[in-house]
Amino acid sequence: MKNALAGLLAAAMLTSHPAASAADASYAIRLMTPETALKAASAALAACRAGGFQVAVAVVDRSGQIQVVLRDRFAGAHTPDTAVNKAWTAASFKMNTTELAKATQSGTPSSGIRAIPRVAAIGGGLLIEAAGAPYGAIGISGAPSGDQDDKCARAGLDAILDDLNM
Repeated sequence: MKNALAGLLAAAMLTSHPAASAADASYAIRLMTPETALKAASAALAACRAGGFQVAVAVVDRSGQIQVVLRDRFAGAHTPDTAVNKAWTAASFKMNTTELAKATQSGTPSSGIRAIPRVAAIGGGLLIEAAGAPYGAIGISGAPSGDQDDKCARAGLDAILDDLNM
């Protein structure tokens, strides 16, 4: 009887240990489908058009890799790169770019962040988060102000949040 209990205890320890190690050695993430990213970008572009703005929209995944870029016909030549950089900045720093702009103003301890290549510390980049998980970010460039870029980006987020929260 002692040997049988010892054997069962040893078997339980052996089978539970590798599972615990595997759980500690990996993690699961959520990613947007290209269709979801395109839906967000299309909604943001439509919102900017409705406001009379010609813009570029970029959606990146949680690691800052580009998923979608849309540029309206008359958006400036600089707008696609700027939209990508705004989205990349939001995803990289895990904060909306308007907040980053405030936190990195000249004379603050974090002002050096603005010297990092690709950082766009201006309005228009919003995080895409749902169900407690980061999915990526959306960036807009071309509206007359960062506040207007933010409003268009918000329309893009609103178009997909229900899909992501399911």
